[in-house]
Amino acid sequence: MAVEYEAVIGLEVHVQLQTNTKIFCGCSTKYDGSAPNTHTCPICLGHPGVLPKLNEKVLEYAVKAGLALDCKINMESKFDRKNYFYPDSPKAYQITQFDKPYAEFGHIDIKLNSGREERIGVTRIHMEEDAGKLVHSDIADESYVNLNRASVPLIEIVSEPDMRNSEEAYVYLTNLKKAIKYTDVSDVSMENGSLRCDANVSVRPKGQEKLGTRTETKNLNSFKAVSKAIDYEIERQIEVIESGGIINQETRLWDSEKGITKVMRSKEEAHDYRYFPDPDLVAIELSDEKFEEIKASMPEFSEEKIARFVKEYKIPEYDASVLATERELANYFEEVVKISKDPKISSNWIMTEVLRVLKEKQISIEEFSVTSERLGKVIALIGNKTISGKIAKELFEIMLDDNRDPEVIVKEKGMIQISDTSELEGLVVKILEANPQSIEDYKNGKQKAKGFLVGQIMKETKGKANPQMVNQMLSKKLDEA
Repeated sequence: MAVEYEAVIGLEVHVQLQTNTKIFCGCSTKYDGSAPNTHTCPICLGHPGVLPKLNEKVLEYAVKAGLALDCKINMESKFDRKNYFYPDSPKAYQITQFDKPYAEFGHIDIKLNSGREERIGVTRIHMEEDAGKLVHSDIADESYVNLNRASVPLIEIVSEPDMRNSEEAYVYLTNLKKAIKYTDVSDVSMENGSLRCDANVSVRPKGQEKLGTRTETKNLNSFKAVSKAIDYEIERQIEVIESGGIINQETRLWDSEKGITKVMRSKEEAHDYRYFPDPDLVAIELSDEKFEEIKASMPEFSEEKIARFVKEYKIPEYDASVLATERELANYFEEVVKISKDPKISSNWIMTEVLRVLKEKQISIEEFSVTSERLGKVIALIGNKTISGKIAKELFEIMLDDNRDPEVIVKEKGMIQISDTSELEGLVVKILEANPQSIEDYKNGKQKAKGFLVGQIMKETKGKANPQMVNQMLSKKLDEA
């Protein structure tokens, strides 16, 4: 009988905190685009005799991230030295937190495509410093060290090994990113390197309690890459075991071009790093007052926004869940409503037109050219009958490249809706006289005939006729015919 295997997956996620200065010194954290090794000082370069000092903003941001993931915040924690040598680590050790992290015992709830819900545990979150960066030469067999990134503040979020497949890992990462982004402590962008993920994967016969030997896969630059690497590693490990081989505990790299993982190095155990308390940094004691101050500054999260949007704006829960996906999108919606005074129409426009453009252009709502104020004015123009819905869509397309006030564009291009009774009556009569067969079809019970006539009137006016008035007049004339 064939053995059925199950995977055991845990993720280690590094998040760069977007403070202005580094974790233990006053150097700028803006390392991209700057000349190499210009945002450095004796402290982040690890010169002998220097004394690092914890950036209070790092602690504040870290605690907010911990609260966002429902962690227990430890009022006392400490820093340790993790010793290893690598060219981009000038001190030959990393300042991190070993046995006393600042946050533990959190969780992230996930909902899968099947509708099944799971709770993934967060073992711990600890603060640490980033390393520098090696720049490899394209023309010579040599590498250069850029230490601008050295000592940029990170938190490492370590999950429990609660995931069993790549879909669970993907949804976990998506929800983690959303929660952290809501706090505004990081932009959590894998493209910019402010979110990085390593996947620990092992397999075991289903029903067995003992864990299998795990591998850690690095070089994962997207959530899709994480998912693909996990699937590959599960399949590879099962094949090795079934062919009589053994799984080695090792660090592997994901090769996205070939779609495989490759050995990087044999995996070190924790004791290989020779952790010991950092003698230059005092223990961290978070006061009750500071903790309450940080808690008070926490934002309204997605689930809370959804409930409020449904109650306050009377929009469907589905609409609310889409709008609350990201904090910035939720803010955009509320700003549009302030101008438009119509939550449902505002929701419809954002979910269809705005999100369509964002997807087409692959941009965020912050980069969108139509401000919330201008979109709100467009919807208000529909509401007060200045323009029709059809004209509004034409106006919206113009506004993607024209940042003037929508009222100015409407007047300049003659887009104002025709609501003059006598003018519309004349148009209705004209269309009816030109289409006697449609009148006959309508009398014979063909409702589509009326729709055809409405379409002819809208075509004649280039979409500017007031559709409600046209329908009323047309119904009256047809009934009288």
